[in-house]
Amino acid sequence: MTTETSKTSPVRETGPVPEERTEAPPFTDGATPNPAASSPADRRRWLALAIVMTAAFMDLVDVTIVNIAIPSMRQDLGASTSAIQWITAGYALAFAAGLITGGRLGDIYGRKRLFLIGIAGFTAASLLCGVAANPAILVTSRILQGGMAALMVPQVLAIVHVTFPPHERGKVFGMFGAIVGLGAVSGPMLGALLTEWNILGLEWRPIFLINLPVGIAGVLLGRKFITESKAPDALRLDLVGVVLATLALVMLIFPLTQGRENDWPAWGFALMIASPFVFAGFIAYEKYKIRKDGSPLVELSLFKVKSFAGGIAVQLTFGIATGIFFLVWTLYMQMGLGWSALRAGTTGIPFSVAVSAAAGMSVQKLVPRFGRKVLQAGALTMAAGVLLYIWESDHYGMEIASWQMALPLIVMGVGMGLIVAPLTDTVLSEVPPRHAGSASGLINTTGQMGNALGLGLTSVVYFGWIDDGVPFGPQYVDAFRGALWWVVAVMLVIFAVMFALPRKAVPMDQRSGGPQATA
Repeated sequence: MTTETSKTSPVRETGPVPEERTEAPPFTDGATPNPAASSPADRRRWLALAIVMTAAFMDLVDVTIVNIAIPSMRQDLGASTSAIQWITAGYALAFAAGLITGGRLGDIYGRKRLFLIGIAGFTAASLLCGVAANPAILVTSRILQGGMAALMVPQVLAIVHVTFPPHERGKVFGMFGAIVGLGAVSGPMLGALLTEWNILGLEWRPIFLINLPVGIAGVLLGRKFITESKAPDALRLDLVGVVLATLALVMLIFPLTQGRENDWPAWGFALMIASPFVFAGFIAYEKYKIRKDGSPLVELSLFKVKSFAGGIAVQLTFGIATGIFFLVWTLYMQMGLGWSALRAGTTGIPFSVAVSAAAGMSVQKLVPRFGRKVLQAGALTMAAGVLLYIWESDHYGMEIASWQMALPLIVMGVGMGLIVAPLTDTVLSEVPPRHAGSASGLINTTGQMGNALGLGLTSVVYFGWIDDGVPFGPQYVDAFRGALWWVVAVMLVIFAVMFALPRKAVPMDQRSGGPQATA
């Protein structure tokens, strides 16, 4: 399915782990420890883990699988440029808007219940995507899919948190990291294979229909093996805050996406100008909400922590960069160079491998020793890879081969891996433990919002170079190089903003609250 890892970016966090969790033992309703349940021999909790991890994998794959099939969707449905942007941006926007609310709903009404509702809704939305007869239905179904993912995904780590004792969570979270990497690597290839095979003449549709058996199995098995849990003192919902934040973002993204096709009308500029004022209204309401009942959507006091405020800016701008790159990269290879989905998918393998390798090295060896310099080196390395890609695209033109793209993609992948893996923990290292859940949720939400904004900006930075009615050819290649210059600029901004991050992250076992503070 999504960083539209954008997740559209290759690696994507799954949302907030709320600050307070019911520490009930696995699969029991009581408050006393259950030695049998916490025993490694207890298969029920490991089956529950397999279920929620599979659901997380399905969501991650669905984010990365879609971009590779966009050209096929456009040709089959006759989708406009704005429609193909909304196919990806609509999902990211709905996911971002519902992420924190989804976590709180799980705290209030039960994580198992929300997980089952989310996975059932996600599966139903996947079916609607797979049978969509026109772009409008597909976009609507993708928005629904993103909303259901926002109910499902936040429950994953919450269920892990209440199912496994503290001494086992490190191993479980490590398994989750492996699932994230696997989803990032396998998504594009799976999308390419399913599109290329054209199963039963369905072309791109199996990329969504493949979710049906997985989702149905998740619902049936989840009902049996996952234990219900709730937070003892869950925060109230802030629906007004959700509406204001979403409205401010839509007022910015909608005219960016639709403006070009409507010859940049006055109402579009009016909406974009009004967007910051709506956002200011959101901040004012959050301050009021804090005074009223202490349950705002966003804990504004977090922004007094310099490293957190800088980290949010990094996450937002990084989401913009990946949102732009991954969409235009696919269009460049398939609609510009005329490559098949399979060739485009296999071309990206060096990138995915480089991201995974660099991510592991950065977390385990580099960041503990060099701190934020590793992330800054990642930003500059990624910018260098993009510059190399620009040169190769210009030098080889329409005759460029897959193997010639390997070097810039590896350099970019190394740079991205140095950033994505340690970023969240680095940003959280100076956050008070009592706000760790809110902070991690806000980081993930901001990344998705940046991704949606980047996808909206492709209307300006990419499609603005292409004449109306041109279905494929050299203009898509020229537009790709133009868009990459924007990515370079964003990466340099990220490098500068990273000076706000702490020089070295505080080790988890030295933070107030102990190792689970940011679990």
